[in-house]
Amino acid sequence: MTRPDLLASLPQIPRDAEGPVFREPWEAQAFAMAVALHERGVFQWTEWAQALADEIKAAQAAGDPDTGDTYYRHWLAALEKLVAAKSVASPAELSTRRDQWDRAARATPHGQPIELANDPLS
Repeated sequence: MTRPDLLASLPQIPRDAEGPVFREPWEAQAFAMAVALHERGVFQWTEWAQALADEIKAAQAAGDPDTGDTYYRHWLAALEKLVAAKSVASPAELSTRRDQWDRAARATPHGQPIELANDPLS
């Protein structure tokens, strides 16, 4: 599949005429991670699209108003589940890394880049 075909296969991806639209830098990074993992053969794109669709459906069933502002949260949740299912990283490893990034973000002065080195517990 070419990149335009990959994007077209995804449910409800926020986009404009030039391609995907991101509200925050982390959204673009999550997008890039999914593309990179697919390109490395970790999962097929149809598998990814289904995982994302399942995550969105579950969120909607749980009351997500589907206004578009949670789309990449679903993207990240689907990516974490698929990475764990493929044994690329365990749920515990993902949780540990998430906590490290959270602590690093809280310890980083406003306007400065967030780096894991800023995690006070590392």
